[in-house]
Amino acid sequence: MGLGCTMGLRNTLVVMALLLSGAASLESQAFFNETGDLPCHFSNSRNLSLDELVIFWQDQNKLVLYELYRGQENPHNVHPKYIGRTSFDQDSWTLRLHNVQIKDKGSYQCFIHYKGPQGLVPIHQMSSDLSVLANFSQPEINLIPNQTENSNIINLTCLSTQGYPEPQRMYILLKTKNSTTEYDTVMKKSQNNITELYNISISMSFSIPPETNVSIFCVLQLEPTKTLLFSPPCNIDAKPPVPSPPVPDHILWIAALLVTLVVVCGMVFFLTLKKRKKQQAGPSKECETIKVEGTESEQTEKRVELQEPERSDEAQCDINVSETASRDKSATHF
Repeated sequence: MGLGCTMGLRNTLVVMALLLSGAASLESQAFFNETGDLPCHFSNSRNLSLDELVIFWQDQNKLVLYELYRGQENPHNVHPKYIGRTSFDQDSWTLRLHNVQIKDKGSYQCFIHYKGPQGLVPIHQMSSDLSVLANFSQPEINLIPNQTENSNIINLTCLSTQGYPEPQRMYILLKTKNSTTEYDTVMKKSQNNITELYNISISMSFSIPPETNVSIFCVLQLEPTKTLLFSPPCNIDAKPPVPSPPVPDHILWIAALLVTLVVVCGMVFFLTLKKRKKQQAGPSKECETIKVEGTESEQTEKRVELQEPERSDEAQCDINVSETASRDKSATHF
């Protein structure tokens, strides 16, 4: 085997080893409107100069982001959407993609070729996956006025905007002195057609205990980090006990007058009833006494009856009383 064949085989083995070593894909992350790194991780163990190399990056659609041809940037092969958005760090063999957008997420590859007498020889290749994040705004709670006064029902909405990727959930956290309660509901989302950013909102109604202070939080759970993003607390103080309304003065006067009137009427009725009973009971007792005493003065009674035969029993009792009194006087005189 000749020397040229030996050198060619060795170079081929070296190229294959280098390609295999760079076959693993790296994860890279960038934030919306900021800068993302697309590493190449070329060791350059042979100390090759940039004048001997052709370096370029392309995306998953085979569109070229950047090309360095023998130490000089070559924008002719770069796709228009990447022009002016890249810069090459020669120390770390990393391409920096500026003003990253959501649509920039995906797979990228860097290629390094050796430019020798025999033409271009590939010596290194590496893949990287770029993910793009956009920070959601801090959730904000908006209370909706309740039409019913003194109601314990809370109506609210919560909103968080301009984020990516789509969050896992949004919910309400209600905290009191002794408890913490979660309220889940359907998460509404909308996505901008240009930026591809999400706006997230929820609407909810629930009751709160009126006798204690309450703090309400809106919580956004993000993907893929599982980070929890809290809103500022919405604090609702306990309602004081509702005092009984004071009774108007004229009501008190009317009530007092009615009570007095009832008492007076009751007393009058009682006295009248007592007097009537007394009047009914008095003549009967007197008649009984007169009858007992009347046996001793039968002649006098007959004389009285002949003079006034038409009188009533009550009148007879009165006359008998008079006669009895006269008789008593006569007896005393004798």
